[in-house]
Amino acid sequence: MRSFILCIDGPAGSGKSTVSRMTAEKLGFVYLDTGAIYRSVALAADRHTVNWDDGEGLGALAGRISIEFRKADGRNTVLLDGEDVSEAIRSEHISTGSSRVARHPQVRAALLDLQRRIGAAGDCVAEGRDVGTVVFPEAQAKVYLNASVAERAARRYKQLMAKGENVELEAIEKDLVERDLLDSQREVAPLRQAEDAVELDTTGMSIEEVVDALVRLVEDRREA
Repeated sequence: MRSFILCIDGPAGSGKSTVSRMTAEKLGFVYLDTGAIYRSVALAADRHTVNWDDGEGLGALAGRISIEFRKADGRNTVLLDGEDVSEAIRSEHISTGSSRVARHPQVRAALLDLQRRIGAAGDCVAEGRDVGTVVFPEAQAKVYLNASVAERAARRYKQLMAKGENVELEAIEKDLVERDLLDSQREVAPLRQAEDAVELDTTGMSIEEVVDALVRLVEDRREA
């Protein structure tokens, strides 16, 4: 029997990472954070002085580096060439870079097989911007997670302030609007809702409420 895959797509700051991780834990599924993969490429590019606008260079870099997901001390970690970069890839600088890196077809082609191999290894929750439309178009359950720009900006602001980063709410909101535009208008695998995806607006919802809704969806689909 093939793996059961729950795809969760949506714009930056919609809560995908948090609820995807918690939903995977609750279901006992593998958590595939595709955003972390592109963030890792952006970080590697920074370290290897490859410009985020250099598609050829980034594609070659993506083919050389090693990106792994592991569980350590009860938490999900991301390894870049063996180094735990789980925190390093979450800075606002790398967040901006991930959208610029992800628009290059050379990068997406280099990473597509990696994502599909992880998804084929067992039941998983796959989270990103094109997992339901491009990476796993035949997935049994798909959700398009969304929220108002104001709420998404507020969530991101709290997250970054908690990490000690000096950020401004207005700047974050402006950046989210720009990233939405960049992600939705790129030529390759643009951000969009899959035709067979369920849209879930999380504005005003608690994390627990969103996770419960996702778990119910998976249970209903598995029963069907």
